[in-house]
Amino acid sequence: MQAVGIALAMLAAVLLSGVLARLLPLPLPLVQIALGFLISAVFGEGVRLDPDIFFLLFLPPLLFLDGWRIPKESLFREKLGIVQLAFGLVLLTVAGLGYLLHWLIPAMPLPVAFALAAIVSPTDPVAISAITRRNPLPRRIASILEGESLFNDVSGLVAFRFAVAAALTGTFSLSMAAASFLWTALAGLVIGVGVVLLVNFAKNWFTRRFGEEPGSEVLISLLTPFAAYVVAEHAQASGILAAVSAGVAMSYAELSGGALAVTRVNRKVIWDMLQFTLNGIMFVLLGEQFPAILDGAVTVVQETGHHQVWWLAIYVFVICLALILIRYAWVYASLKISHVFESRTRSDATPVSRRMILVVSLAGARGAITMAGVMTLPLAMPDGSAFPARDLAIFLAAMVIITSLLVASIALPALLGGLKAPVETRRHRQEALARKMAHDAAIKSVGLTLNELLETSSAPDTAVYTDAANRVLADLRDHHDSTDEQADPQEYQRRREAERLMRLAAIAASRQAIFELARTHRISDELAREQVQLLDLQEVRLSP
Repeated sequence: MQAVGIALAMLAAVLLSGVLARLLPLPLPLVQIALGFLISAVFGEGVRLDPDIFFLLFLPPLLFLDGWRIPKESLFREKLGIVQLAFGLVLLTVAGLGYLLHWLIPAMPLPVAFALAAIVSPTDPVAISAITRRNPLPRRIASILEGESLFNDVSGLVAFRFAVAAALTGTFSLSMAAASFLWTALAGLVIGVGVVLLVNFAKNWFTRRFGEEPGSEVLISLLTPFAAYVVAEHAQASGILAAVSAGVAMSYAELSGGALAVTRVNRKVIWDMLQFTLNGIMFVLLGEQFPAILDGAVTVVQETGHHQVWWLAIYVFVICLALILIRYAWVYASLKISHVFESRTRSDATPVSRRMILVVSLAGARGAITMAGVMTLPLAMPDGSAFPARDLAIFLAAMVIITSLLVASIALPALLGGLKAPVETRRHRQEALARKMAHDAAIKSVGLTLNELLETSSAPDTAVYTDAANRVLADLRDHHDSTDEQADPQEYQRRREAERLMRLAAIAASRQAIFELARTHRISDELAREQVQLLDLQEVRLSP
């Protein structure tokens, strides 16, 4: 019964955190950690977490959603910078910080140090967007950070798993690790895409014959990342990559426009709620586990001969400083190299300012993925002994999250203040194209629908349907919302129904035109989702 009470208290804390974050000048994750600490003080007994179950419950849906919603156009456009940050920087961080941690804390074995370095590599754009709500990042920088976060989640978590496996077995072979990585990566990608294709095929076959049930469609989308993850893990492949590739495949499958509008509307609402809840629960859990983690970390520090607790603060300071310096050096070097290559193809290429380099460096705040990953450190070694320095690793990862959020919340608003974002002419052109094509398709569909109604109607209804078509084309909603008292009630109902059908046809045609633009890469998938969402809301309002 107490476990149920703690679970309900955590959900209430997530709900309350959304309110407090708007009232207090603090990032949302820090508020959630504080509420979790308060829950621990009230109940006095922490939740015992099974690492494997924790990993399964939290990571697949979050990684799936990242792959689903990340803008693909900007991902391909900024691919060079994203790859440099998501893979090169992660490898440098794992190697450099891993050796530094082992030197600084001899009681932490080298594989555990590498595991900790790997799990603090992934960044969290959700936390950064919350911090920069009043001073938004330039769109190009935000796109790079989003793409980096998606792929360094994968690279950091894969490196983390290899390091944990080395800690458990006591052996590590670079050639075997490379071969294993190649298999787990390729198989994970294929399995993720295959699961989505199979699910969509079965779903489309069923809906063509029996119709679509929005509730079932939403539930299928919620179960898909878990299916991809579990199948990949059973095949000894990367469940992490399977979840991400499933999300990317789902975003392309969505461009077919096969789902009902009400399904897309409900699905977005539920996924937004799930993302907020899962992120929130992880930070609340961090705060709830913090007292026990701190006690374990103090014990490990004392085993190193440092009996003063303030050595923990020194460890955290050194790790955070190393992360910032490594990131700054890598960002500076990679942007310089990118500018050299860009200058060869473009005469108007402008170098990135030191201010923007500092923004990108400090925007590497850690968050939910780091929290979820470090909580999966095994509780025991194969021989039954305690996993070495587990509590210290979790404590240091937690403090890196808190410190990076504090630094970003203080430094980024100051750096972004007064910064004028460049005009996004490319997006404006795409929006204009989407509006024009949707408008043309809507007008054409009204004419087609009018012809269909006239062919199946009696002569007296011709004027009714023509009048309805004129009203739709003129879009005079305010003019005809009230009933004409002198009009025949039956004629009025026929006219309203004809108008509704024409509007639905116009919306459907507009939506298909936008999907076609996205499928042919004339507009971004992000813009397509925004425009389709507006049309879906209109269709839901008009549906009976």
